[in-house]
Amino acid sequence: MFDTTADEGASGGSFLQQLPAILWQRRWVILVPAALGIVAAVAAAVLIPPSYRSNAIMLVESPQLPKEVIGLDPGNMIDRRIAAIRQQITARPDLIQLIERHGLYASERKNTPLSEILDAMRSAITLTPAESSTGGGPENRTIAFELAFEYSRPEQTQAVAQDLMDRVLQLDARGNAEQAANTVQFLTDQSAGLEAQISSLQSQIADITARNGSVLAGGGMIVGGSGGSYDVQIAALQRDNQLLIQQRNLAQTSDQRDPIVAGAEQRLAAARAIYAETHPDVILAKQALAEAKRLAKDTSEKLPVQTLDEQIAFNNSQIAALRSAKATETAQLSSRMAAQAKAPLVQQQLGELQQRLAAVNTQYEQVQNQLMGARAGVRAEDEQMSERLSVVEPPVIPDQPNWPNRLLIAAIGVLGGLGAGIVLALAVELFLRPIRDPAALKALLGSPPLGIIPVIEVKAVRRDGWRRFVPTRARR
Repeated sequence: MFDTTADEGASGGSFLQQLPAILWQRRWVILVPAALGIVAAVAAAVLIPPSYRSNAIMLVESPQLPKEVIGLDPGNMIDRRIAAIRQQITARPDLIQLIERHGLYASERKNTPLSEILDAMRSAITLTPAESSTGGGPENRTIAFELAFEYSRPEQTQAVAQDLMDRVLQLDARGNAEQAANTVQFLTDQSAGLEAQISSLQSQIADITARNGSVLAGGGMIVGGSGGSYDVQIAALQRDNQLLIQQRNLAQTSDQRDPIVAGAEQRLAAARAIYAETHPDVILAKQALAEAKRLAKDTSEKLPVQTLDEQIAFNNSQIAALRSAKATETAQLSSRMAAQAKAPLVQQQLGELQQRLAAVNTQYEQVQNQLMGARAGVRAEDEQMSERLSVVEPPVIPDQPNWPNRLLIAAIGVLGGLGAGIVLALAVELFLRPIRDPAALKALLGSPPLGIIPVIEVKAVRRDGWRRFVPTRARR
């Protein structure tokens, strides 16, 4: 039995010791990939077209007024605004206009579709934000943007970067003004709509209050009317009329029922019973009866019959007025009772309308505050006191290409070739597995070798003077 663990450890140690010899023996396997890597690096450095980069630095200027006055949140709006600007400057019409204006991608346009050229140009345009905070919240942060463009010619690169910068500034200024104006218009329309709602609710409340004012003002209890009092007064007037009618009838027949006339009639009847019509007593009795009737008639004509008729007519008018008042009061009482029956529903409707009115008034106040802020924002934008972009560093013509980095390519080629050669040499060594030491032979055969024959290296002897040019045999 052999100690395989020791053999493996010895084999691993011998492999590391023999690594220089292995690399030297496989030097051509290493040198060929290294040479190919150097050739590839040189070819790449020579053949790859240069790319120039021109950039502009833009700073977001903080507004000169507090955000409570202008009613805006600059920390969030600038990010959305820049995102929108990026989409606009990389739109197809703008890119085509830049390509036509500056003659970009002249060779590519001959055999490459326009969509691929536009995609390449979009990837060459970068808009990168850089944010730094000074503490104290989002309003104290500083935001800068780097707008860059990459192309193969420096002059055209700078010109396109300048146009892009001008376009960004134009879009930012126009976007701020349009946004402020649109905000004012939207809030104005919303305010007008809320005013119409408030007016409609107030009209509904006033209409319900006017139609049910007695119920809402009188409370919950209804006192009975004075119908009994009207009946008593009507009955009294009717009794008075009966008495007056009786008096009038008596006055009209008083000449026939007068006691003097009645006595004269009795005396005439007694005389007629005794004497003939031509008797003086009968004649005197007739004359006395005629005189009594005349006196009774004169007395009845002097009685106030007309006054009695006028009083009766007045009493009748009072009775009609009392009956009309009673009917009116009865109708009002019925109406009030009917209104009281629907009082809970009316109060519920009024409560709902008042709640809606309070909610709309609250919303109206909020919209008015926002509208004041939006109008202040419009004025601040007109006077250039709001947040905006400013150019800190305009684009310049680049004097050195940013790509390719020839030193980096050369280093990658040399190191990559050497690495590939070393990996290839080690792969060959592991595939062929030559026997280089007794430990490998022992691991292969299972027993150590009987002996080891050393290899004696032949070294040439350096001679001095003219003898070094004369060939000699090497010493051992």
